[in-house]
Amino acid sequence: MSKTGLQYILLEKVEQALQQMELPDSPISLYEPYKYAMAVGGKRIRPLLTLIACGLCEGEIDDALPAALAVEVLHNFTLVHDDIMDSADTRRGEQSVYKKWNENTAILTGDVMFADAYKHLHYYGESDKFSKQEFAAMHHIFSRSIITVCEGQALDMEFVDRIDVSNKEYLQMIGGKTAALLSGSLEMGAVAAHATHHKRAELAELGYEMGVAFQIQDDLLDAIADPEKFGKRPGGDIYEGKKTYLTILALERADDVEQKIISNTLEQDEPTEEAVEQVLEIMGDLGVLKDVDNETDEHYQKAFDLLSKFENSEYKIELEKLLNFLRKRDH
Repeated sequence: MSKTGLQYILLEKVEQALQQMELPDSPISLYEPYKYAMAVGGKRIRPLLTLIACGLCEGEIDDALPAALAVEVLHNFTLVHDDIMDSADTRRGEQSVYKKWNENTAILTGDVMFADAYKHLHYYGESDKFSKQEFAAMHHIFSRSIITVCEGQALDMEFVDRIDVSNKEYLQMIGGKTAALLSGSLEMGAVAAHATHHKRAELAELGYEMGVAFQIQDDLLDAIADPEKFGKRPGGDIYEGKKTYLTILALERADDVEQKIISNTLEQDEPTEEAVEQVLEIMGDLGVLKDVDNETDEHYQKAFDLLSKFENSEYKIELEKLLNFLRKRDH
């Protein structure tokens, strides 16, 4: 996504604030991996959403920066620990902390990042701009987001050994893993702007709808996207035996023969291209691809409907652009 003027300004604020974080040099085995994890980059979507939400609620953007830093450090902490659980060698094209150092270092690095993320929220307790209730709200939203992310990750791990995952359970899982921190990022930005409980709730819901839409859209693109744009061959999740929204819906709708074909393909360590194509064909015949496309659109539309309740501003336009970009993406 090309950066607009306002988006560029907000992202610059985030990057400058990240660079100005005062991290100790010692112990080097703790803080060097921390600095490395943060320097690898990323789209900075979550802190951007925090700042946009603050502007949307007519707040002072700089007051939302500590919350933006908290969510970005937290997000990167989850990636450091995810790479341990997945035994992932790379992250964003570079060696993961787990691979570059070792598992123990990655665990401890994640731990200090988790604690440091909370430290950024101290601003709201120390500044006389914020009430005791608003300081408590920041902590409550942040803690709730973390717990929900962990619950989503736990469900995802449980699903690996289960064959009876329902679409409702899958939505609960991605509501945690993907949507929770987007939701929290927006709601914390609203708190930084002294927004009403009602506006905070609307932004929290908007973030949830955005996150769910993004994830089931990702599952769909895995099946139908141009491999040159998406970066992997069609049906990559099927080759890897992953349970996605598409395979879960297909199994619920399939007859006994089709269920056996899908299950057998997912259970194989190295399924053939013919087998994967057969599963994709079954998904198409059962209307799964079309219905997931429609459902993705419904979630994005709910996000737009929530956004329409806010006053017109450059921040509203920016969030509309982001939603439209995500809605129309093809990889």
